[in-house]
Amino acid sequence: MIELNSKQRKFLEKAAHDFQPVVIIGGAGLTDGVQNMIDSSLSAHELIKVKFNEYKDEKTELTQEICSKNDATLVRIIGNVVILYRPAEKEEDQKYKI
Repeated sequence: MIELNSKQRKFLEKAAHDFQPVVIIGGAGLTDGVQNMIDSSLSAHELIKVKFNEYKDEKTELTQEICSKNDATLVRIIGNVVILYRPAEKEEDQKYKI
C-alpha cells in the first residue's frame, strides 16, 4: 500500500470521475469471490470504483479490509462509492504516473 499526497489523490479522483463501479458489495457482503474480483479488477485497471449497496454503515471498516488484503490504496470515499488504486507491478505497464 502506498501513501498518496493530496495532489496525487486529486489526480486519481479526476481520472476516476467518469468510471462506473466495477464491483458492487451486496447482501452477501465481502466474500472471497468479491475480494478476488477486486484483486483482478485492480490488476487489469489499476484504478477502480467499488459501490456499497449494502453494509453502508460499515464501508470504512470494509474498505480498510479490502485495501489490506489487496495491497490497494484508498483514494477517496464519496457517498457509498469507494475509489481504490493499486499501481501495476511493472513500471512500463502503469497507466497513471503519480
